[in-house]
Amino acid sequence: MSSAESPTPDAERIEVSRFVPAPPPEVFAVLRDPQGHVDIDASGMLMDAEGEPVSAVGDRFLVHMDREALGDFPMGQYDVEVVITAFEPDREIAWTIEGTVKPPLRHVYGYRLEEVEGGTRVTSYYDWSDLREDYRAFLSFPIVPESALKGTLGILDRTVRRRRTRSA
Repeated sequence: MSSAESPTPDAERIEVSRFVPAPPPEVFAVLRDPQGHVDIDASGMLMDAEGEPVSAVGDRFLVHMDREALGDFPMGQYDVEVVITAFEPDREIAWTIEGTVKPPLRHVYGYRLEEVEGGTRVTSYYDWSDLREDYRAFLSFPIVPESALKGTLGILDRTVRRRRTRSA
């Protein structure tokens, strides 16, 4: 799905893409860093993170959340664990969330990176197709709208540029 397309009403996945003028390793460095997740979040829910950069499927880190940013569900502040479900250096990273909702929802967020001339085509995706059936009746998806995925890609572009400038 291109960044100009919207999901169909019964779609259970959103994908948006953006060109970032940096090589995949620079982009991936932000995406594997727990603080990088907070730095690029356009939803406003991620407040802080704890943990080391991830390096494999199964790695975890803690994220301090504030659901009030969305104004949709009165959860307030809470913590979740990000659990890495896909990890291919400089190509793809994905995760699910474990936290206050038990058992977990089983929705997945991720990024695919493709090296292109002059930089990286970054595709952000959000997939709730494996959502537990018993949650479908009272939860509205997508939790994070397409506009937030697009915004996050813009912030990712800015963050990669700033990190490059600081390290130079």
